[in-house]
Amino acid sequence: MRKKLALVMAGLLALSAVGCGSKTKTETKTEAQSTASGQEAETDESKMEALVEAAKAEGELIVYGSCEDDYLAAACENFQDKYGIKVSYQRLSTGEVQSKIEEEKGNPSGDVWFGGTTDPYNVSAQEGLLESYEAINASHLTNEAYRDPDGYWYGIYKGILGFMVNRDELARMGLQEPRDWKELLDPQYQGLIWLSNYNTAGTAKLVINTMIQKYGHDEGIQYLVDLDKNIQVYTKSGSGPSKNVGTGECVIGIGFLHDGLAQIVDNGYGNVDLIIPKSGTSFEVGATAIFKGTKHPNAARLWIEYALSPDCVELAAQNGSYQFLVIDNAKQPEQAAEFGLDPENVMPYDFEDAKNNTTKYVEEVMNALGNAADDRFKTE
Repeated sequence: MRKKLALVMAGLLALSAVGCGSKTKTETKTEAQSTASGQEAETDESKMEALVEAAKAEGELIVYGSCEDDYLAAACENFQDKYGIKVSYQRLSTGEVQSKIEEEKGNPSGDVWFGGTTDPYNVSAQEGLLESYEAINASHLTNEAYRDPDGYWYGIYKGILGFMVNRDELARMGLQEPRDWKELLDPQYQGLIWLSNYNTAGTAKLVINTMIQKYGHDEGIQYLVDLDKNIQVYTKSGSGPSKNVGTGECVIGIGFLHDGLAQIVDNGYGNVDLIIPKSGTSFEVGATAIFKGTKHPNAARLWIEYALSPDCVELAAQNGSYQFLVIDNAKQPEQAAEFGLDPENVMPYDFEDAKNNTTKYVEEVMNALGNAADDRFKTE
């Protein structure tokens, strides 16, 4: 009996040893993945530490910003405080930045580009004027559409194209608010519409691409020729129309709705309505990139990592810029949702077509306008 009991106990001990000491293939695989993930995180951390040190050694960074002035200033000052790197910055429209680096031909006076829609970025990438960089923080982007596949630019926000109208002025004139693109062609709106300049503003270039993608090449260009009959002013910057709607100087502005939202929230204009065209509209991806030939390459790469972090992008809503953010670890601006701006309520946008053809499309539109391309389009 004692012998049998000993055998039973031995068996139980053996089973216990198997249960505690051996592992299933799944458990082993999970532990291996966890170890690999930890090693990767450690590698990224050490890469970032090395990048910070190299950037500090360069000690300087020059930023050309195409976002709004307050956001640009806050982002640059925060970078300087965070890393102890001296930052100089200048606010220019995307078209102005594109022209500037084209003239400088690979010997740029700036290091990085920050903000503004991607169409001019894509043209600059095609011309070999941007530096490719595989950013560590790009892993936080919520969609592959929010980056250039070769690392020439990275998205930092998303904005919806639409109309901003002064409801008081329209009521005074006895006019209804336009609700769709084709309605803007109505002669009743002659001299009431503002749009940005196709030669200087990325916003206006997006409008061209949107109309061509929406209506087809020939009809899209004809639409813009017909729209010109109702345009009073073409502003240098894409946000120009929004800044004049609340005062009534501009009655109907075409641009990004977050710019109109800033006029409502920050400047207290309760007479401004934001309209998403009912037949569909497109969107911008606001970007950041490194200029080819930068004098401060490590500081420029560190800027890209910073721009893809909450430390940078959450400054937007604190400084009057209410775009939707495109990284998964940042807090979205509450104001945009409160006004019913849905970042997914947009038509598909063909970035590849825009990348390959924007310059040609701008030329075709300006040629189609002919004598109508008057002083309103001057860039000086």
